[in-house]
Amino acid sequence: MQRRVVYSSRLLPLLFVAPQVAICLIFFYWPAGQAVQQSLFLEDPFGGFSEFVGLENFTQLFGQKEYVESFVRSMIYGTLVSVISLSVALLLAVATMRVARTSGRFYQTLILWPYAVAPAIAGVMWMYVFHPTIGVLGKEMVLAGWGWNYILKGDQAFGLVVFAAAWKQISYNFIFFLAGLQAIPKSLIEAAAIDGAGPFKRFRDIVFPLLSPTGFFLLVVNIVYAFFETFGVIHAVTRGGPAKSTEILVYKVYHDGVVGLDIGGSAAQSVVLMVLVIGLTVVQFKYVERKVHY
Repeated sequence: MQRRVVYSSRLLPLLFVAPQVAICLIFFYWPAGQAVQQSLFLEDPFGGFSEFVGLENFTQLFGQKEYVESFVRSMIYGTLVSVISLSVALLLAVATMRVARTSGRFYQTLILWPYAVAPAIAGVMWMYVFHPTIGVLGKEMVLAGWGWNYILKGDQAFGLVVFAAAWKQISYNFIFFLAGLQAIPKSLIEAAAIDGAGPFKRFRDIVFPLLSPTGFFLLVVNIVYAFFETFGVIHAVTRGGPAKSTEILVYKVYHDGVVGLDIGGSAAQSVVLMVLVIGLTVVQFKYVERKVHY
């Protein structure tokens, strides 16, 4: 029998939710509203004048070849970061579940450590590892004749920031995948094994479907992470270069707004980025969630 909680005052429930509502209003809705407002104006960066131009900032935006290339690059970047981090995290979680309990705790601790590293620090760390002149691995790759130089070669720089961003997110995904695997009843796995199902068939037909709610949640989180939270990695490693080969949408917003002082254009870019991420999230909930087994 469920009991319904009855508060003595109608204001008490409002007080409980007030901190969360205040945080959303101050740190999300108010900045989002400011971005939408600024995207409709042509503004002097020093506050001298402000002229209403309507959707002109948006029309100019999609007329720029650089922005379209950044848009496509962001889609590829987000897909690669999400797929790599989710796949590796799931593989590590499954491998950790197979080892002994004492060894498993040791491996869990090692895998969880990168979660405490800030994105900018992760970028700096991998930059010094793969730097072509002072990097531990980078200079060895140069001496081996591999032609490694991410400072000058855009494809190598793009691969490095994808690797660094995915590495940073693996620990987060690992936590949830491990918790999801531990929540699956062992009796189901043992029954399938008795029926003659091999390890791969047990994982495909039992473990993966039961793990789909966790995977769906992480898919949404990783898409948001790739589009918004990897700014620090890119800024620390490549600063959008070389030749803007690693300039994704979130970094272009910073570069055009802070460096280029194009307030209206960067605001329009931030609105497009926000709509894009919201749209991707809606698509995931509408189509991907249908295949989730709760």
